[in-house]
Amino acid sequence: MGAQSPGARAHEELFAYWASRRSSGRLPSRAGIHPEHFKRHLPTVSLIDVGLEPRRYRLRLAGTGLYSVYGREITGRSLEEIYNSTAADYWRTELDRVVEDRRPAVGVHNLAWRGAPHQSILWIRFPLASNGADVDMILGYDALIGQSAESHSSGIRAA
Repeated sequence: MGAQSPGARAHEELFAYWASRRSSGRLPSRAGIHPEHFKRHLPTVSLIDVGLEPRRYRLRLAGTGLYSVYGREITGRSLEEIYNSTAADYWRTELDRVVEDRRPAVGVHNLAWRGAPHQSILWIRFPLASNGADVDMILGYDALIGQSAESHSSGIRAA
Protein backbone atom coordinates (compact mmCIF):
# COMPACT_ATOMS: atom_id res chain seq x y z
CA MET A 1 0.00 0.00 0.00
CA GLY A 2 1.23 3.51 -0.81
CA ALA A 3 1.74 6.28 1.69
CA GLN A 4 -1.36 8.19 2.64
CA SER A 5 -1.53 11.80 1.43
CA PRO A 6 -1.34 14.63 3.96
CA GLY A 7 -4.82 15.73 2.86
CA ALA A 8 -6.33 12.32 3.56
CA ARG A 9 -4.60 12.19 6.97
CA ALA A 10 -6.00 15.62 7.80
CA HIS A 11 -9.48 14.43 6.77
CA GLU A 12 -9.19 11.46 9.12
CA GLU A 13 -7.97 13.65 11.99
CA LEU A 14 -10.76 16.18 11.52
CA PHE A 15 -13.38 13.45 11.16
CA ALA A 16 -12.21 11.86 14.42
CA TYR A 17 -12.35 15.26 16.12
CA TRP A 18 -15.85 16.05 14.76
CA ALA A 19 -17.11 12.58 15.78
CA SER A 20 -15.68 13.06 19.29
CA ARG A 21 -17.77 16.23 19.64
CA ARG A 22 -21.04 14.37 18.96
CA SER A 23 -23.12 13.32 21.94
CA SER A 24 -25.90 10.72 22.02
CA GLY A 25 -26.31 10.85 18.25
CA ARG A 26 -26.64 14.65 18.26
CA LEU A 27 -24.59 16.81 15.92
CA PRO A 28 -21.96 19.06 17.47
CA SER A 29 -22.61 22.79 17.52
CA ARG A 30 -20.20 25.51 16.46
CA ALA A 31 -19.80 26.31 20.17
CA GLY A 32 -18.63 22.72 20.72
CA ILE A 33 -15.85 23.01 18.12
CA HIS A 34 -12.58 24.40 19.44
CA PRO A 35 -10.10 25.54 16.75
CA GLU A 36 -7.17 25.21 19.14
CA HIS A 37 -7.66 21.43 18.87
CA PHE A 38 -6.75 21.46 15.17
CA LYS A 39 -4.49 24.52 14.81
CA ARG A 40 -2.31 23.12 12.06
CA HIS A 41 -5.33 22.67 9.79
CA LEU A 42 -6.74 26.18 10.27
CA PRO A 43 -5.24 27.74 7.11
CA THR A 44 -7.70 25.84 4.91
CA VAL A 45 -10.64 25.53 7.27
CA SER A 46 -13.92 27.26 6.50
CA LEU A 47 -17.21 27.86 8.27
CA ILE A 48 -20.29 28.08 6.09
CA ASP A 49 -23.55 29.58 7.37
CA VAL A 50 -26.66 27.71 6.26
CA GLY A 51 -29.64 29.97 5.57
CA LEU A 52 -33.10 28.49 5.24
CA GLU A 53 -36.16 29.33 3.14
CA PRO A 54 -34.70 29.50 0.59
CA ARG A 55 -31.60 27.52 1.49
CA ARG A 56 -28.46 29.53 0.85
CA TYR A 57 -24.83 29.32 1.87
CA ARG A 58 -22.42 32.08 2.89
CA LEU A 59 -18.78 31.71 3.95
CA ARG A 60 -18.62 33.02 7.50
CA LEU A 61 -14.90 32.32 7.70
CA ALA A 62 -12.23 31.18 5.25
CA GLY A 63 -8.70 30.39 6.43
CA THR A 64 -5.76 32.34 5.02
CA GLY A 65 -4.59 29.34 2.98
CA LEU A 66 -7.80 29.48 0.94
CA TYR A 67 -6.78 32.88 -0.43
CA SER A 68 -4.19 31.18 -2.66
CA VAL A 69 -6.79 28.65 -3.85
CA TYR A 70 -9.43 31.24 -4.74
CA GLY A 71 -7.11 34.14 -5.59
CA ARG A 72 -9.05 36.50 -3.32
CA GLU A 73 -10.77 36.79 0.03
CA ILE A 74 -13.96 34.70 0.15
CA THR A 75 -15.03 35.36 3.74
CA GLY A 76 -18.52 36.84 3.79
CA ARG A 77 -19.36 35.79 0.24
CA SER A 78 -22.15 33.55 -1.06
CA LEU A 79 -21.58 30.63 -3.44
CA GLU A 80 -22.72 32.79 -6.36
CA GLU A 81 -20.17 35.47 -5.47
CA ILE A 82 -17.31 32.96 -5.31
CA TYR A 83 -17.96 30.54 -8.18
CA ASN A 84 -19.19 30.48 -11.74
CA SER A 85 -22.67 28.99 -12.13
CA THR A 86 -21.46 25.42 -12.76
CA ALA A 87 -19.16 25.39 -9.71
CA ALA A 88 -21.83 27.10 -7.55
CA ASP A 89 -24.34 24.40 -8.57
CA TYR A 90 -21.79 21.69 -7.66
CA TRP A 91 -21.25 23.17 -4.18
CA ARG A 92 -24.96 23.80 -3.59
CA THR A 93 -25.67 20.13 -4.36
CA GLU A 94 -22.87 18.91 -2.07
CA LEU A 95 -23.79 21.25 0.80
CA ASP A 96 -27.49 20.39 0.45
CA ARG A 97 -26.51 16.74 0.90
CA VAL A 98 -24.62 17.54 4.12
CA VAL A 99 -27.63 19.47 5.46
CA GLU A 100 -30.22 16.88 4.46
CA ASP A 101 -28.27 13.76 5.43
CA ARG A 102 -26.79 15.35 8.58
CA ARG A 103 -23.55 13.49 7.80
CA PRO A 104 -20.09 14.57 6.63
CA ALA A 105 -19.37 14.48 2.92
CA VAL A 106 -16.07 14.23 1.08
CA GLY A 107 -15.02 14.72 -2.51
CA VAL A 108 -12.60 16.15 -5.04
CA HIS A 109 -13.33 19.34 -6.95
CA ASN A 110 -11.21 20.42 -9.90
CA LEU A 111 -10.19 24.07 -10.08
CA ALA A 112 -10.64 24.34 -13.86
CA TRP A 113 -13.39 26.92 -13.20
CA ARG A 114 -10.61 29.15 -11.85
CA GLY A 115 -8.27 28.46 -14.76
CA ALA A 116 -6.23 25.83 -12.90
CA PRO A 117 -7.25 22.45 -14.39
CA HIS A 118 -4.00 20.91 -13.05
CA GLN A 119 -5.17 21.46 -9.47
CA SER A 120 -8.02 20.15 -7.35
CA ILE A 121 -9.14 20.34 -3.77
CA LEU A 122 -9.71 17.25 -1.69
CA TRP A 123 -12.54 18.51 0.52
CA ILE A 124 -14.56 17.40 3.51
CA ARG A 125 -17.62 19.09 5.02
CA PHE A 126 -19.05 18.47 8.51
CA PRO A 127 -22.57 19.39 9.65
CA LEU A 128 -22.94 21.50 12.79
CA ALA A 129 -26.21 22.21 14.57
CA SER A 130 -26.88 24.68 17.38
CA ASN A 131 -29.75 22.51 18.59
CA GLY A 132 -27.98 19.19 17.88
CA ALA A 133 -30.38 18.28 15.07
CA ASP A 134 -30.95 21.02 12.46
CA VAL A 135 -27.82 21.86 10.46
CA ASP A 136 -27.20 25.61 10.61
CA MET A 137 -23.47 25.68 9.88
CA ILE A 138 -20.95 23.54 8.01
CA LEU A 139 -17.30 23.12 8.96
CA GLY A 140 -15.08 22.61 5.92
CA TYR A 141 -11.50 21.59 5.26
CA ASP A 142 -9.76 21.70 1.86
CA ALA A 143 -6.42 20.19 0.84
CA LEU A 144 -4.91 21.44 -2.41
CA ILE A 145 -3.68 18.62 -4.64
CA GLY A 146 -1.97 18.65 -8.01
CA GLN A 147 0.84 20.54 -9.66
CA SER A 148 2.27 23.37 -7.51
CA ALA A 149 0.12 22.36 -4.51
CA GLU A 150 3.29 21.79 -2.52
CA SER A 151 4.36 25.41 -2.96
CA HIS A 152 1.34 26.51 -0.91
CA SER A 153 1.38 23.79 1.73
CA SER A 154 2.15 26.04 4.70
CA GLY A 155 -1.02 28.09 4.46
CA ILE A 156 1.05 31.23 5.06
CA ARG A 157 0.92 34.03 2.53
CA ALA A 158 2.78 37.29 2.24
CA ALA A 159 0.97 40.43 3.34
